[in-house]
Amino acid sequence: MRITELLTKDTIAMDLSSSDKNGVIDELVHQLDKAGKLSDVPSFKEAIHNRESQSTTGIGEGIAIPHAKVSAVKSPAIAFGKSKAGVDYQSLDMQPAHLFFMIAAPEGGAQTHLDALAKLSGILMDENVREKLINASSPEEVLQIIDAADDEATKEEEEEAEAQQNEADAAAASTGASAEDNEPYVLAVTACPTGIAHTYMARDALKKQAEKMGVKIKVETNGSSGIKNHLTEHDIEKASGIIVAADVHVETDRFDGKNVVEVPVADGIKRPEELINTALDTSRRPFVARGDRSGSNKEENEEKLSPGKAFYKHLMNGVSNMLPLVIAGGILMAIVFIIGPNSFDPKSAEHNAFAEQLWNIGKNSAFALIIPVLAGFIARSIADKPGFAAGLVGGMLAISGDSGFIGGIIAGFLAGYLTQGIKYMTRKLPQSLEGLKPTLIYPLLSVAITGLLMIYVFNPPASWLNHLLLNGLNGLSGSNIMLLGLVIGAMMAIDMGGPFNKAAYVFATAALTEGNAAPITAAMVGGMIPPLAIATAMLIFRKKFTKEQRGSIVPNYVMGASFITEGAIPFAAADPIRVIPSMMIGSGVGGAIALALGSRINAPHGGIFVIATTDFSHILQTLLALVVGTLVSALIYGFLKPKLTENEIEASKAMDE
Repeated sequence: MRITELLTKDTIAMDLSSSDKNGVIDELVHQLDKAGKLSDVPSFKEAIHNRESQSTTGIGEGIAIPHAKVSAVKSPAIAFGKSKAGVDYQSLDMQPAHLFFMIAAPEGGAQTHLDALAKLSGILMDENVREKLINASSPEEVLQIIDAADDEATKEEEEEAEAQQNEADAAAASTGASAEDNEPYVLAVTACPTGIAHTYMARDALKKQAEKMGVKIKVETNGSSGIKNHLTEHDIEKASGIIVAADVHVETDRFDGKNVVEVPVADGIKRPEELINTALDTSRRPFVARGDRSGSNKEENEEKLSPGKAFYKHLMNGVSNMLPLVIAGGILMAIVFIIGPNSFDPKSAEHNAFAEQLWNIGKNSAFALIIPVLAGFIARSIADKPGFAAGLVGGMLAISGDSGFIGGIIAGFLAGYLTQGIKYMTRKLPQSLEGLKPTLIYPLLSVAITGLLMIYVFNPPASWLNHLLLNGLNGLSGSNIMLLGLVIGAMMAIDMGGPFNKAAYVFATAALTEGNAAPITAAMVGGMIPPLAIATAMLIFRKKFTKEQRGSIVPNYVMGASFITEGAIPFAAADPIRVIPSMMIGSGVGGAIALALGSRINAPHGGIFVIATTDFSHILQTLLALVVGTLVSALIYGFLKPKLTENEIEASKAMDE
């Protein structure tokens, strides 16, 4: 498929009037919608902003490729726009972006579409193509430039495929070493979460830099359409070094004994020369396969993390895998409350057989798995697959030992690092026992020792601490419970999805599983306020915001009502000094008022849609807390925000015309 089947005259906006990142996104989304490519504009825009919150799609070299792969896309498309003056897009190289390609991919998109999108990412690494696009004066000229580059890229791909086939044939026919085997040869693997843009940008940046340096390179891509240009055993055997530029899991055990450099995919785009030089440095300690390596060796190949960052990384791996259980179980329990507060209880006059089954699924099944899954995935993050079983068992023992979330977290880290120690101590066993390590030695020792330590050493103090915390929460009243609401609400707005937000949410979820709904009430109210406040500020202080910014009013209200705090991230990123403090104050006030008035939300997610179902008797109090907190944040932010500059006013007027 050709790129111009996705990039058409209808999806080209040409000269953009926006002067900021949010405005560019709004214009390109509008262009796609006008061309009939979207079925749900707010959902698509939300997906674009969510992708931006992970890492900027301003990849440097004056290019930004915002992208999303969601069901809100009717048919795959590419929108294009340009700005000669440049827009601050928070790019990787900190330079203004001039060329913007917004990729809209439907879920389950056909491989031909994904191949075309991948080809576009590669084409944009050509400086001549970028220069021509900047100076293009019409949509027709843009399409001509892309078509010509598409032809050239297709020709290069065919030549490369032929060369690789010839090399493979020669390798198969060869029976001994050749002079070529002594040449510097670097391999690379690139992968990003969506597998659309950064995967291929990193590939082409590495290939172009290798060509400049006279180094032979082969790059495997792990994209949406699967693995392409797979690295063979022969490739790995003769390689001087291997670069793994990836933000998702890539199979690396095959690189055992080689010089491996592991970095985020963005580094493959912005510092390819440094990575290639490191890959050529054969003095580095060889990589040891994860199935049998100690933590100290692991650090040699991955970018070193401080103890605090390592703890957060492993904990968040557990939290992200348990959240689907929390959300699904909590919402099912909320549905039960709609049927009747005691409808799940066979002894109650309100008993309903269907409600009882929903309760069994939500409370007795999904919630029962939360702590074992949390512990299991923490352990897996530390020790890979060998740590998973011990983590699950440790989590189950935390439940039976009544140590709750505290015990689950301890079990996860205990199982993970214990398994790493077992792998290290058994590394010199005879080769004949290698096959028994993952199937017998690791699981038997790690499960047994983790279990015994949890029962006799960690569960007793963790259980005591867990009960102390719960009794303290249950005993809070008056000013104390308001302080709890203030702190949790404010934490939800500090980084809107980051470490502080997640810490508050995990604490609140842990309390909810033990029957205390106060923390999750403050967390949900506090988390809903930032997007609601941003939208309200744009209504009250309309003249302080551009038309592009005001276009996000409805999406922000929808996200706020749905308890998606991240809706406020683009505004916080653009103006953190004013936005973050004002959102923290309003969220803290909202959380404090909700708890002071007796609100109790008995579900971990859902926003406005579960408030009425889980605590109907306090719905007015909860809504009052939301309204007051929203107004406080909106007014503070609105008064602090400066007036629009002349350039911003002119750009906004141009959009109105």
